[in-house]
Amino acid sequence: MIAIVDYGVGNLYSLSSSLNYLGIENAVTSDKNAINNSSAIILPGVGAFADAYKKLENCNLIPLLNSQVKAGKPLLGICLGMQMLFDKSYEYGEHKGLGYISGIVAPLSADLNGQKVPHMGWNSLEFTRPSPLYKYVQNGDYVYFVHSYYAKECGGNTTAVAGYGGVKVTASVECGNVFGTQYHPEKSGGTGLKILKAFSEIK
Repeated sequence: MIAIVDYGVGNLYSLSSSLNYLGIENAVTSDKNAINNSSAIILPGVGAFADAYKKLENCNLIPLLNSQVKAGKPLLGICLGMQMLFDKSYEYGEHKGLGYISGIVAPLSADLNGQKVPHMGWNSLEFTRPSPLYKYVQNGDYVYFVHSYYAKECGGNTTAVAGYGGVKVTASVECGNVFGTQYHPEKSGGTGLKILKAFSEIK
């Protein structure tokens, strides 16, 4: 069973519906026993970084996530959920992240050549190294983005990028058993379903 972490932020039920469509057992939950007993964890997220991190703290879920990651359980962060995997974010100030993956989250607007923010719409993936998330999809397949901040200084943890306004936006990352997608697989049609299927098969 895949646990979709419910901490008051994220497209929880569209994500659950996608997994249901694939026949993958899942639960939208904040129950610590359910998360502890799951086969994998998805951390969704939309909105502001600091608010979302505070909600995770208020739900007392950070120690549990830390222990699950340390134990080697697969964890997938989506959109803001991915951004929280990094060391820190510079969204309206400086805020610490979970620190599972090296890197920072910075304003996309500072690096664009006049393009609008948020970056919203379909962009093709450009793989930068192999990842089990992409076992069923091809380099160049399209996924759906909606974000105003993006991950930088990720080093070798980047697995795919997407071009937008002259910027190679970090589309996905991976460090050991921790994975992240800046795009929304649950909004990315058949390609997104294939990515979720691949994640469910990671052991």
